[in-house]
Amino acid sequence: MKKFWQVWLGSAAILAISAGVAAAEGTAAAAKTAGAESTWFFAACALAGALGLGLAALGCGLGQGIAVSKAVEGVARQPEASGTIQTLLIIGLGFIESLTIYALVVALILLFANPFAAYFLK
Repeated sequence: MKKFWQVWLGSAAILAISAGVAAAEGTAAAAKTAGAESTWFFAACALAGALGLGLAALGCGLGQGIAVSKAVEGVARQPEASGTIQTLLIIGLGFIESLTIYALVVALILLFANPFAAYFLK
């Protein structure tokens, strides 16, 4: 279990750094004129987007794994209900996957269309 957390935290750090680089490229000129406060603001936004998306993906992966596991158990117990179980599984997986898509949208808004950026770029 210790290895899992090391890999997960390492992946989160890599995502945060890469998101910070992407955000810094887009706002480098504005951050130079705005000062150190804007640099910290955009770094925090990049970190929040990366961690939020990482946690959402982790939760969705766990949820999808549990859903598929239970669906396979249900089909093993009642093979005649496999059509119904499969339909419900696909719908449920779509709902679970939408969480990650919403987290991606929020992370992209934080990085590229942040409504609070104007306060830090003055």
